[in-house]
Amino acid sequence: MNYKQKNILNGPNKKLQQLIKVVNKNRSVRKPNKDEPLRVGVDLGTSSIVLTVLDSQNEPLYCTFEYDNAIRDGIIVDFMDSVKILKNLKQQAEQVLERPLITACGAIPPDVDSGSGSKVVTNVIEAAGFSCRQVVAEPTAAAKFLQIKTGTVVDIGGGTTGISVFNNNKLVQIIDEPTGGIHMTLVIAGAYQINSDKAEVIKREHKNEDEIFHIIQPVVEKMAIITKNVMKDKIYEPVIIVGGAINFKDFIPTFSKILGIPAIKPLYPQFVTPLGIAMCDS
Repeated sequence: MNYKQKNILNGPNKKLQQLIKVVNKNRSVRKPNKDEPLRVGVDLGTSSIVLTVLDSQNEPLYCTFEYDNAIRDGIIVDFMDSVKILKNLKQQAEQVLERPLITACGAIPPDVDSGSGSKVVTNVIEAAGFSCRQVVAEPTAAAKFLQIKTGTVVDIGGGTTGISVFNNNKLVQIIDEPTGGIHMTLVIAGAYQINSDKAEVIKREHKNEDEIFHIIQPVVEKMAIITKNVMKDKIYEPVIIVGGAINFKDFIPTFSKILGIPAIKPLYPQFVTPLGIAMCDS
């Protein structure tokens, strides 16, 4: 990573470093004032549900998550389970922050039908006790947190790879392809002849990272090819990769090699999109 690339991620990385200190630790970065406006982001992902809270200056206050299988490829397949988990996360946050959380924003993958997809996400958020202000595209939320004016954001989630291309602060292209972390899990399950639940656990363990990455490398290369095809007419740099599925040390070098230009990632990339979603709650 060169100096310019490091500088691009300097601000977001500082906020991510603040946040990681309190993730799922039943505490907050600081206690908000009684009347201070709070911003809440709800990320209903394929492998987990994440709730983040920011102050009015978009500084992280709190984050919690729970692993879940209620969503598949951006589609909620277990509405009641999603609501139950989100209610619990909301209650935990309110206890820690000593404040009620009133509003929230959600997100969907770009190619999920914006009408029905947004409606279902809104219904989950409101059934959990929030007023849902809006539902945004996941990679666009990530770009908001990263403060990208010109560049490409690749959001690799559990079920999909979403790509948002920006030029002079304008969104010029957005696509979503059904290749994500769950496909890595399926490849691991096939290689070891085990079920997907066991494969997901193995994927998250770092002790066998080199062996696991060798198995999932074709999936990573496919993600890079998808991104390269989007950029065939014009390359908008920097190319920033986010999402929980990219936490392998060889992910970015492999992705960059196929892409043909350097890609970069922020610290703790799994929390970039949830924080961007919360920034929309204003």
